[in-house]
Formats: sequence, structure tokens, C-alpha cells
Amino acid sequence: MVSFAVAFVVLRVLLARFGRFALDAPNERSLHTHPVPRTGGIALLAGAGSALAFGVTELWLPMALAVALALLSFLDDVRGMPTLLRLALHLAAAGALVWQLFTPMNPLAMIALALAVAWITNLYNFMDGADGLAGGMALIGFGAYALAAGLAGRVPLAVLSLALAAAAAAFLLHNFHPARIFLGDVGSIPVGFLAGALGLVGWRDDAWPLWFPLLVFGPFIGDATITLLKRLARRERVWRAHRDHYYQRMVRMGLGHRGTALAGYALMALCAAAALLGRAQPPALQAAAFAAASVVLGVVALWVEWRWARFMRREEHAA
Repeated sequence: MVSFAVAFVVLRVLLARFGRFALDAPNERSLHTHPVPRTGGIALLAGAGSALAFGVTELWLPMALAVALALLSFLDDVRGMPTLLRLALHLAAAGALVWQLFTPMNPLAMIALALAVAWITNLYNFMDGADGLAGGMALIGFGAYALAAGLAGRVPLAVLSLALAAAAAAFLLHNFHPARIFLGDVGSIPVGFLAGALGLVGWRDDAWPLWFPLLVFGPFIGDATITLLKRLARRERVWRAHRDHYYQRMVRMGLGHRGTALAGYALMALCAAAALLGRAQPPALQAAAFAAASVVLGVVALWVEWRWARFMRREEHAA
């Protein structure tokens, strides 16, 4: 309740006092049609940070790194930052986290984990492009973390995850279509980092298997990863903004922001439920839960591809 209240109050202050600051102006690659402030991540982190007053100080490093990334991302939102420098900072934060959590460990395994955290950090930013989508993923994803950690008796991890979910709920009240405020890089980057960081903390502490966070955040990971691979295959400049993600196509095909968000919530809830039900089962059932949810995501992706091809043919015919 404290996290929700803090995030809600900060959001109201941001909208009332700083509603014209750090505006996200629409362009040819945007899905919104009027300028919207991109400072909502400040409120979400403020709400999540209140968990530090409730016995989660042992998780100070993930929170400290998330705040550092938020500050750097805020500068990027306001003044801009070279892509390579931004990526290097994300890798440095992921490397510091993995080093602290897993030393000593096989160096190649640590590099793989650091790259995974850096990827989730960035893909969350890529997926923050439709009203209500990233906020809903944070609410459902960290809610699943909180439930699994609580069932495993990992109280600090459960408290911090619940604080993140509650703050995301407050943000979602202001971000569901029509959005009055966006997360911005100041929110999407640290939230993505915490999705990866707390996922590794839970694995280290035996709260869940390593595949658990991958499935919980599966809709985001699948969309961003497949889209990146397709753009690499077409030899496109992958660091450039675009509108090729599956969720962007769903908005443009007529589902709109609300329909796309609601469909996304259903997929997120399905993946979270499969992960929660399968996490403590024998290995064969764990694999079955992961495979079943992956098949559902694959079917949805194929459906969007098919509908998109039909949509583009109609657009060409109309032109």
C-alpha cells in the first residue's frame, strides 16, 4: 500500500507541476499522436524504493544499480546519449550485479548471465511503446516474482517484487489508454534491469529455476528477440527506432492501444501462471510448462504475421 501510494502521489505531482517537461513528441515511428511526458519511471522507482524501509536492504545492490541507470537514462531522455555509451553502461551494471551475486563462477557462465541481464534491460525499453503495455508487464511480472518468492520463503525478494508490482499498478492507472504519462527511459531501463536482476537473485536463492523469469516475461522477451533477429536478417540498423514489433503491428492493424494491451495482459497472465505452476514440479513437468507457454506465444506470433500480411496487402491495394 505504501509503494502504491508513493508512486500515485509522485505521478500526480509530475503531471500537475512538470506536465510539460521531457515531452515525448510524436514522429513517424510513434504510435501516439500528441506530446506526452516521459517521466513516469521516476514515480515507479520512488514507489519501489519505499520497500527499503521494510527490510529489503540486503537487495541494496540491484536497487542502487537500477537508480544509477535511471539517472543516466534521465539524462538520455533530456539531452541524448550515444548508443554505444548507453549500451556500455548497461553492460557495466549487469556485470557488476553478476559479479556480486555469483563470484566464484565459471567466467563464461557469468558473461552469459551479464549479457542476458543487459538484453532484458534494453528489450524492456524496446517494448515500452504502447499505452499500458509495459506497466501491465511490470504489474504481472513482478507480481509473479512476489508470489513465487513468498511461497519459497524469500521474504526480502518477495517484498521488493511486491513493491514494484504495486508501484506499477499506480503507474498503470495513468498510463492505460489514453496515456497521460509514459515510463520513458528513466523507467523502462531500470525496470527491465530489475526484471533480470531479481530473476537471477531468485535463482541464486533457490526460489525458482533459471527458466522461470524467462517465462514470466516471455511475451516481452519473445517479441523483442524475434523482431531483433528478423531485422538483423534484413541487415537493418537495429539501433534505429521502428514500428516492427508484434505489439506495434497489432495496434496498427486495428486492435488499438486498449485491445493490444488487453491481449498482452492475457498472454502475460498465461505465461506467469504456467511459470508459477511449473516452477516446483519435476524437471519433465517444468519442461512441459515452458514448452506449452512457448507454443502459445509462437501461435500468437504466427497469427500476427498472417494478419499483418493481409493488412499490408489491403493497404497496398487501397493505395
